[in-house]
Amino acid sequence: MTQVLELQFVTTEGKTSTLTIDAPKPNLTAAEIQQVMETIVAKNVFSGPAGAISAIKGARIVDRQVTEFDVATA
Repeated sequence: MTQVLELQFVTTEGKTSTLTIDAPKPNLTAAEIQQVMETIVAKNVFSGPAGAISAIKGARIVDRQVTEFDVATA
């Protein structure tokens, strides 16, 4: 199973911007996540076509299970 931590922010243009972190450490707390997100907003280092990150929207851990099939042909 693969896990990613998605940090969701609101941009200055009113859009949602998501930062994805692969394999987050186990037992993360909401307080730890919030502290990091507040730092990201305060430092104002990320921006793109949808504007700069301006506020916290939410965070979640997404579990994904991938099953691969060997169907390649020679």
